[in-house]
Amino acid sequence: MLLFPAIDLKDGACVRLFKGDMTRVTVFNDSPADQARQFQNAGCEWLHLVDLNGAFAGQPVNGAAVDDILAKIEVPVQLGGGIRDLETIEAWIDKGISRVILGTAALHNPALVREAAKEFAGHVAVGIDARAGRVAVEGWAETSDMTAVDLGRKFEDAGISAIIYTDIDRDGTMEGVNVAGTVDLARALSIPVIASGGVSSLDDLAKLKRAADQQSVKLEGAISGRALYDGSLDIAEAITLLRGGRDA
Repeated sequence: MLLFPAIDLKDGACVRLFKGDMTRVTVFNDSPADQARQFQNAGCEWLHLVDLNGAFAGQPVNGAAVDDILAKIEVPVQLGGGIRDLETIEAWIDKGISRVILGTAALHNPALVREAAKEFAGHVAVGIDARAGRVAVEGWAETSDMTAVDLGRKFEDAGISAIIYTDIDRDGTMEGVNVAGTVDLARALSIPVIASGGVSSLDDLAKLKRAADQQSVKLEGAISGRALYDGSLDIAEAITLLRGGRDA
């Protein structure tokens, strides 16, 4: 399993939200590129970026910050937020984004996901953000009647590279990852799942890894944001644990 440090972009800065609320913002670094370099230098093998403004606007907003990050690091990057058409997907991949994440488009335009996964094989993931088990889109402002499992199953044969599953009610809360919900989703699908939301400590990652191993499900990794910024999760220890170097 991999550790994916989260860099959430709002108004050009690196921030964290509380339960996806754009009014409850903590700014952790005015230079996202500097933050990205810190994560890379600490040994992280991937970065997870979200254009928060773009998620609400339906189009990229923090492009300059993303460009700056791509110019300063070498590790692969996955990006979500405001990506709603093939042109935007192609533009980001051409700039060097390794994997685009389609969230709102996955619910409202599943044909786009299928077309993108076919045209840009290996470069397309689906973001499933859920509140009380129901998929939320449009920057989490809209909650649908679709369950996370049902949405994931729509893309079983589409060729997407991963599903990023976020429990909104835990995101930014430091209350612990939704182990049961994440493992249940991974067990229901053949697509690798990445856990997100609420990772607050090494113990959270150990519980997640242990549950995945016990139930023989495929988890590609876990995303962490606030815990890394607050220092409650040590990057080196997290990487060692997830790689299997420490007993979970």
